[in-house]
Amino acid sequence: MSSVAEPVTNLNPVAMPLTLSPQAVAKVHEIMATQDPLPAGLRIGVVGGGCSGFQYSMSFENQAGMMDKVFKFDDLKVFVDATSLMYLNGCVVDYVETLEAAGFKFDNPVVKSTCGCGSSFNV
Repeated sequence: MSSVAEPVTNLNPVAMPLTLSPQAVAKVHEIMATQDPLPAGLRIGVVGGGCSGFQYSMSFENQAGMMDKVFKFDDLKVFVDATSLMYLNGCVVDYVETLEAAGFKFDNPVVKSTCGCGSSFNV
């Protein structure tokens, strides 16, 4: 008689508001390794600007800010400020390489429209 593990329904994991694909995490680690000194983590945010009103920002940080939420993807720390988190809820960050271009791609369900160049968005 074999036993099959049943899912525990009263211990649902909290859904991560932001997700980084394994390709994105690997690329961030690759870029971080070239930095001196080695940063503590990656900051992802949303800032005003661009032709549609908002744009994404990514930068390396040496420490989290007082109002930051810190997420871990394997051993990568990602810092997100509370305001940006509202605009990034459900967002998936991927790293994509094609024949035309390579870069980080944000798949964000709260975005209503993007600009023609694709670098800014509206909610």
